[in-house]
Amino acid sequence: MVLLIHGSGPGVTAHANWRPIFPALSQNFRVIAPDMLGFGYTAIPDDMTFTMDTWLSHLTGFLDALDIEECAIVGNSFGGAVALHLTARQPERVRRVVLMGSSGISFPLTPGLDAVWGYEPSRDAMREMLRLFAFRNDLVGDELVEDRYQASMRPGVQEAYSAMFPPPRQHSIDALALPETAFGNITCETLLIHGWDDRIVPVDVSRRLAELLPHARLHIISECGHWVQIEKADEFRTLVSDFLGTDLTDTSSAAVTGGAPTPSHHTGVADSVLHQ
Repeated sequence: MVLLIHGSGPGVTAHANWRPIFPALSQNFRVIAPDMLGFGYTAIPDDMTFTMDTWLSHLTGFLDALDIEECAIVGNSFGGAVALHLTARQPERVRRVVLMGSSGISFPLTPGLDAVWGYEPSRDAMREMLRLFAFRNDLVGDELVEDRYQASMRPGVQEAYSAMFPPPRQHSIDALALPETAFGNITCETLLIHGWDDRIVPVDVSRRLAELLPHARLHIISECGHWVQIEKADEFRTLVSDFLGTDLTDTSSAAVTGGAPTPSHHTGVADSVLHQ
């Protein structure tokens, strides 16, 4: 079983983040992609405070509700930080980890990430924000802009988003960071994938993560920004598939839509692999 954890861009959902690779991944693995608390279609309890402990409680509750005792994880950006924290705290639950453009250590706030987390809803703002993710601007078409803009305008979405990453936003980067002393708890193999031209999370973050993680390999892709799974989809699928290997193969479950209950909220989820 492979768990996909999306990033933290405005208007993001698990489906929007991972849909280019769902068909290929599901040929070899059972893949599940929840909307993390505060994003997408997952219900938000009243007076929710967004912290790493909150996100981990939500994610472990989600896995428990589906009776998933062990999985591999693919984490994108913010999702990579969540994956690192979960693996450090519950190493017996995670077989392998793929980190794509991941945060998870402290680094200086980039102008790109500041713009993403500081998003104020408008179509023009969404277009400019999405262009920060991609190396090639032609990937940011009108349909994508409209879909993400409309997603960011759903009731309560912007209020939750602005509460997650308020200024000064360097604090949010630091809050997502795993203490360096905790990396020794992560004993599984880890694959790091990063776009050389990433303007959101610098490639040096993955270089440092590769030094900290005991069993890590790093793959850097040129002419690629923060959207490796979209800009270099074929290469990404091959990398992940080769890394995860046949020992994780499980195609017994197809796609799940809707969600599974957790102790306090409903989770939007898509049930759905990666070149070296």
